[in-house]
Amino acid sequence: MSSDFSKLTKSLGHEFTAPELLNLALRHSSLSVSGPGGSNERYEFLGDRVFGLVIAEMLLNRFPNEDEGDIAKRHTALVRQEALVRVATKIKLGDFIEMSDGEENSGGRENSSVLSDCCEAVIAALYMDGGLDVASDFIAEHWSAMMEETPRPPKDAKTALQEWAQGRGLPLPEYTEISREGPAHKPVFEIEASVDGRKGALASGTSKRKAEQEAAENLLKELGLG
Repeated sequence: MSSDFSKLTKSLGHEFTAPELLNLALRHSSLSVSGPGGSNERYEFLGDRVFGLVIAEMLLNRFPNEDEGDIAKRHTALVRQEALVRVATKIKLGDFIEMSDGEENSGGRENSSVLSDCCEAVIAALYMDGGLDVASDFIAEHWSAMMEETPRPPKDAKTALQEWAQGRGLPLPEYTEISREGPAHKPVFEIEASVDGRKGALASGTSKRKAEQEAAENLLKELGLG
């Protein structure tokens, strides 16, 4: 774990008046002490809501002529785990996460779920320390370019996979829960997406919806469509 927080705060564009907020945002649950304030999980919960709100407002301002359905598709693409991981990787967030030796040795600093969750927790810390404007500035800095990558509203992966199957006269895609791990309040689902009994694709997520979307996206890539 890097102790040079000046590099991270520079990437975040904010000097914390309460550094303990950032410290907790960077503490993975593998190191949590007893009680709800022991890890960044509660911050992740808040950060997810702040993040979704800011992205929604950005989309409404950027695409004033699109209807709710198209905006929703763009929103789904921008708040998914892959987008969070892109930003976390760019700012080298993994270097600063506090985690157990076991988590680190198992690749925790490169784990997509760990990185995306921590990125949301950091957004919460920015919000709590500097307000919505500070959190919004960070999100705009790193998501505005992604917003311009798709001139047309993207199709979510599950819809695209369904249309691919229907276009070939195949049954609708199936999503099978392979495993469910973690505590009851924060399970991690592993889902397999498949079509017509063919070889499927796996993905994991903190909700079935997220895992299904990621699994569908992975299957589209294997089909040469992603």
